[in-house]
Amino acid sequence: MERGLYTEDHEQYRAMVREFVAREVTPHLDEWDEQQSTGREVWLAAGKQGVIGLTTPEQYGGPGLDDWRYRNVVYEELFRAGAASLASSFSLQDDILIPYVTAMGDDEQKQRWLPGMASGETIMAVAMTEPGTGSDLKGVRTHAQKVPGGWRLNGAKTFISSGQQADLVCVVTRTDAAGGTDAFSLLVVEAGMSGFERGRNLKKVGLWAQDTSELSFTDVFVPDENLLGTEGGGFRHLMGHLPLERLSIAAGAVASTTAALDWTITYVKERHAFGQPLAGFQNTQFVLADMATELEAAESLLDRCILAYNSGSFTAVDAAKVKLFTTEVQARVVDKCVQLHGGYGYMIEYPIAKAYLDARVQRIYGGTNEIQRQIIGRALTGMR
Repeated sequence: MERGLYTEDHEQYRAMVREFVAREVTPHLDEWDEQQSTGREVWLAAGKQGVIGLTTPEQYGGPGLDDWRYRNVVYEELFRAGAASLASSFSLQDDILIPYVTAMGDDEQKQRWLPGMASGETIMAVAMTEPGTGSDLKGVRTHAQKVPGGWRLNGAKTFISSGQQADLVCVVTRTDAAGGTDAFSLLVVEAGMSGFERGRNLKKVGLWAQDTSELSFTDVFVPDENLLGTEGGGFRHLMGHLPLERLSIAAGAVASTTAALDWTITYVKERHAFGQPLAGFQNTQFVLADMATELEAAESLLDRCILAYNSGSFTAVDAAKVKLFTTEVQARVVDKCVQLHGGYGYMIEYPIAKAYLDARVQRIYGGTNEIQRQIIGRALTGMR
């Protein structure tokens, strides 16, 4: 079926991104996995090439693109190369944090932070999750006390993507002990601030090359000019940007699934058993048929959501549906792809094995799929 999502301009951009990936990404994948970090060179190269910072307004050093199809091209090319960790890191910057600063920052903050984020010179992380909170943001215990000229921040965070490399950390903190949805604010902590410490680089099941850290804050003084958005508005700010985060997770799911199926089709054509290619067996063909059909359904839903996002009609329920469906399809298809690879699918030097490991977190972060079901169910029933 003709997809019809992209124009010639998008395909020209794809050719540039594909060349960037071949030059700056593919040769370093094993090295990044071993060191559990991409290093900073690829960020700078991506900024120079126009692979990150796409939505950054022109006055702050970016191209100011409001067409999310270009971001999806980046996803497709990174996952095609097996670079899920880098795709996830770039997504954090482009689909979460640059939009945070663009939407909530004042002119001075935008001028101070956005040019470096667009160029890759400045890496930003967001610190939400705590050891005891998980998806329950209302359970955040990190707190900040108002003092002359700023805030005193205390607390601990965990599972923070880009936590080791980050120059800036957007910290979700309680600023009102009374509680409620107005109890939280976003404070931007800068590398080198006294009392800000990074813990160990956490070892994960997948996404090995994306550094993920524990962070601690002990009497960190954060000046007033580093309050992002409004005091007490942190929870609303976060909720308002979750749909885009979930769209980006869905895009990664479809891109990953597409790559996995392509690798598997190539493998079953080349691999022989009992005197014929695996692709010649009826079971192989039936499994491939099921996977291709599921993938096309997921891709169609994603494409509709991308166009809805571009038009401004994309809703939180749409985001929950596309995140839920595409990541569930990803889990099923990648698992079947491993099975068709047989023993080789269990060997980490094969990209399908890494894709299997990388896929597992997709149903967890950005709000677990159980939460997505709850959002959808509440919208259908009107129940709370």
